Amino acid sequence: MKNTTTNRYMAFNITLIIIIVTCLISYQAIKDVSLKYKLAHVPYKVKRNKEYYRFISSGFVHADYMHLGVNMFVLFMFGGMVESSFDQLYGPLYGRFVFVLCYILTIIAADLGSYFRHQNNPHFVSLGASGATSGILFISIALDPWNELFLFLIPIPIPAFIVGIGYVIYSYYADKKANDRINHAAHLYGALFGLAFFWITQPQMIGYFYRKLMAGF
Repeated sequence: MKNTTTNRYMAFNITLIIIIVTCLISYQAIKDVSLKYKLAHVPYKVKRNKEYYRFISSGFVHADYMHLGVNMFVLFMFGGMVESSFDQLYGPLYGRFVFVLCYILTIIAADLGSYFRHQNNPHFVSLGASGATSGILFISIALDPWNELFLFLIPIPIPAFIVGIGYVIYSYYADKKANDRINHAAHLYGALFGLAFFWITQPQMIGYFYRKLMAGF
């Protein structure tokens, strides 16, 4: 497989479309609270009213512009790299389809934990593309584990696989504490599902990841 880092921005037409669509829907939902609530993931309503569309629509609405901006920034930074790699692995046309399928399925997978945990809680509401963008981020880590990432307030680059390990640990323990309004479980499930989807559909990439990782030591 070719070096995906150099192709990060070469093929991200679908990524840009997803960003534009998400921004448009989120903008309307931020202005209209009733629309935001109608599209958000509310497990109680999903179960009782059979509103299964919320599993998908929740990934296209955000609480505010900061929430939207952070998720779309992550998608822009890593979506192009993943989309370009999918083009190489699956073919230009089919690769775009698989990329969209992966993104949508990751939105759903990220919500499943919350659904089973909060299906009898009428007050629980979750929204945002964080689960899906976490999945895209983890696929990018599988493609280039030594990619140097900069985190907020940390002035030195950190290898991507270290960020991934830290992300999983943090999301797990933050979800256990549950002392904020962030759905950390969705982040964790989205990240792990995205990685699982990639490796199940492209099992040879497990060995590719291992070789790339070992080459950096």
